[in-house]
This record gives sequence, C-alpha cells and structure tokens, in this order.
Amino acid sequence: MKKRNYYILSDGHLKRHENTIYFENKDGKRPIPINTIYAIYSFGSLTVTSQSLSLLAKEGVSVHFFNRHGFYTGSFYPRETLISGDMTVKQVQHHLEDKERMYIAKAFVEGSVRNMEKVLSYYDIDFNTDEFLGMLYDAGNIPEVMGVEASARTEYYSHFDGILKHFKFERRTRMPPENEVNAMISFGNSLLYSTVLSEIYNTQLNPTISFLHEPAERRFSLALDIAEIFKPLLVDRTIFHLVNKRIINEDDFTGELNGVLLSDSGRRKFISAYNEKLNTTIKHRSLMRNVSYQRLIRLECYKLVKHFLGVTKYRPFVIWW
Repeated sequence: MKKRNYYILSDGHLKRHENTIYFENKDGKRPIPINTIYAIYSFGSLTVTSQSLSLLAKEGVSVHFFNRHGFYTGSFYPRETLISGDMTVKQVQHHLEDKERMYIAKAFVEGSVRNMEKVLSYYDIDFNTDEFLGMLYDAGNIPEVMGVEASARTEYYSHFDGILKHFKFERRTRMPPENEVNAMISFGNSLLYSTVLSEIYNTQLNPTISFLHEPAERRFSLALDIAEIFKPLLVDRTIFHLVNKRIINEDDFTGELNGVLLSDSGRRKFISAYNEKLNTTIKHRSLMRNVSYQRLIRLECYKLVKHFLGVTKYRPFVIWW
C-alpha cells in the first residue's frame, strides 16, 4: 500500500489501539492505518499518547508540528534505523575541511540560482544567472556564499510582481509577513523544511551537519541547505498557481500579530496545492522512470551520500523540463 502524507488541521488527539493509529476530535474518531502513513503534519493543538509515539517511532514516521498561526514549532524525529558511523564521520570531515565544505555550499547555491532562473524563464523573464554564478565562484568563505544567495533571491523576488496577477508582493518580509504573498512564502518554506527533513530521515545522512547554514543547537540545518534548491519548484510555483488561478483570495488571510497570516481556509488550500505538487511526477533522465517531486528530494540526499563516500561528485538538482 502506498504511503502518503497526512495533514491534521484541527485540534484533537492521536491515540493507538493495538497496531492502528486513531485521530479523534469533536467530529468523531477515524482510523489511520499505520502502513499508509509517510509523515504527519499537525496544524492544530494535538495531543499524542506515548503508545502512539511508540508505534510511529517503530514504523519510522516523522510528525511535524506547527502552531495555530502556521509557524513551524518542531518535529518528532523517530529513532534512526539507518545509522552509519562511517557516513557520519565522512559527513563531518566534509564539513570541517574548508575546501570540501565550500564546494558543497556553493553547489547548493548554484542549484538554487539555476532553479530561480528556470522558474522565471517560464514567464519570459531574464535573470542575471551568469553574474550570480560569477560572484559565487569568487566567494572565499561561507558568509560570502550566503551573501550571493541572498542577492540572487532579492533580485528573483523583485520579479514576483510581474508574475502575480492579483496580489502585490513588493518585498520579502518575515516575523511577521506584511502581506499575503509573504505569508504564503513563509508558510510554504516551513512546509518544505519539514518535507526535506522527512526525506533525510530515510537516508544515512545526519540532519544536523550542514554546509551552507551553520549547524546550531535545536535545528536540523541540513534540511535548510537542501530546501534552498527546491523552494522555486515546490513553494514559489505553488504560490503562482494559487494566485493566478484565483484559487486563493483575500478572504483566505487574516490580520494577526501585526502582520498577515493564512486563515484556516487559506492553509487548507495551500496544503492541498503543495501536496499535489509533491505528488506530481516527471520522467527521470537517469532512472528512466517516473518519480514524484517529493522523490527528487530523496534522490538529492542520495547524491550527497555518494559524494561523501567518494563514489560520485555531487551536482545539485536543476529543473530540466
């Protein structure tokens, strides 16, 4: 049976009876077959019993928690079963060696910049890819690499108002987002971070050892690194689709925390479109079979594993269609 993501949008409880998980709220109780769960995303107040967590951990199911405003608050990351001390040592070595770390960090930014170009080219908008890649080549340390990524994204965002038909973007704002488009970007980026974390879990990679973002306490920074590559494909294209098809409108937002946030209806629409995007398939050029966009993230993790093992030099994912 194919596994899928479950999105819980209301308050409730996760309970276990024998080997089945049940979600219970004011509307009733429904079973969620454990063998159909890939990951759970919770956006309400969720109480999870220890028996449920035990079963979810046994089956390797991650649970991602968001507060009622849609901000990511944390994840239940089950005990890892694909532990590899050799892989962890090699991943750490690549982080500690300046040359190796710079290569991977620059590759993440290169993939991000090239995917920004791909998204803009769909709308016949030129992007200064060569200029940014030249700056990236000249960057001598991680802060300079981060600076190139920030400059590229600033120019990339400056074109959004030429793409979006019904909302104004103007500029990137966070904490809180100042308008509807910023609210969707923040929410989408949080979703993507969680999705990448679920994919990392299913590999031998250590999610706390990163290369572009600095490793820090209480965060899985490798998920931030890999998410940079996929934001244009999975988050930004979802926003363009929702806005330009008039699927989402002003009624799907609410003014809170001195900013603009997605309302319950807005979150439902965004999650539906985002999940549809994850399940979209494309014929893989090397594998010669259809793979989902979500699977592309796992394949990116595998490419990093091969790089650390010295099998194949890592090259970032770039949209090829």
